[in-house]
Amino acid sequence: MQRTIEAVYTQGVLRPVETLQGLAENQRVMVTVTPAAAPNPLAGWHGGMSDEDAREMIAIIDAEFEKVNPDDWK
Repeated sequence: MQRTIEAVYTQGVLRPVETLQGLAENQRVMVTVTPAAAPNPLAGWHGGMSDEDAREMIAIIDAEFEKVNPDDWK
């Protein structure tokens, strides 16, 4: 039974947001940690864009465009 759950990392411990059904007390599990996606930065954009499309667009921009050091403009 593999599933993805949301958890909060607090004081060195991952705590599930919801109760986990189907696990025995003290049962060991394997955990893969992926930080939750930030809110879609293009959510207010006219026409809207899915979170997946926004993440893909941002990844392409980050990969393809030159990085500018803001300190170079001072």
